[in-house]
Amino acid sequence: MANITPIKKETHQNIKISEKRDLSHVANQHIAPVTAAEYAQAATSYPIVLVKDQESERYRSVAMLGLEAGENLYHKEGSWNAVYIPQSISMAPFSLGLDPEKEKTLTACVDLDNKFVGEDKEHSLFDAEGNDTEFFKGVQESLGRLYDNEVMNEKFIKELLDNELLMELELNISFGSGESKKLVGLYGIDEKKLQALSDDKVLDFHKRGLFIPIHAMLGSVGQINRLAQLRNQSESSAKVNGIRFAVATAEEK
Repeated sequence: MANITPIKKETHQNIKISEKRDLSHVANQHIAPVTAAEYAQAATSYPIVLVKDQESERYRSVAMLGLEAGENLYHKEGSWNAVYIPQSISMAPFSLGLDPEKEKTLTACVDLDNKFVGEDKEHSLFDAEGNDTEFFKGVQESLGRLYDNEVMNEKFIKELLDNELLMELELNISFGSGESKKLVGLYGIDEKKLQALSDDKVLDFHKRGLFIPIHAMLGSVGQINRLAQLRNQSESSAKVNGIRFAVATAEEK
């Protein structure tokens, strides 16, 4: 279990972080949150889709890392099989959380039980005078950018919903064994509705830069073939014979 704790110089003066860290904390994670600001880079390695929380009905955008729960095809011991790493997972063992001393205020947190955290590591969070080190300042800046990107992402998804540009997808997978599998609950851009936008709306989207993440998301669909390739190169006995996205059928919806 993670021990996520707000960082305070009074209690974490001696806490340090390893210089070399890996991504083993997501070795069994099949999706990773990404923001619209990341789509262009993330689309070079991962399929990007939206998923919906069944309780809150809230959509979030994710990069697909595997074809089933618990499968991460990009993680190998000590390495990551892609150039770009989503910000949401690269920040570990740090994250943002509520400051218990300041109402409705976010602050930098750290997982004290993470193996890369301890008093015998290389990077200090505070100097001898109790001031933030350059390392910790960099972490705070990165967390701040991630928060800003998440806020922008919420607005981007709202634009897609307001303009009815989302459609439900299913991912159909056939295996060499003759078996097949269907993944549902995925959402992508409806290209027909995108093309049907009015000229005024197209100009508005263009001026606000919304087409950049939209086209990146559309282009990322082809990376599903990369997932199939990585699965077939892995030790899994369930080799993929065919894979494709399709519009979800009425019965699946």
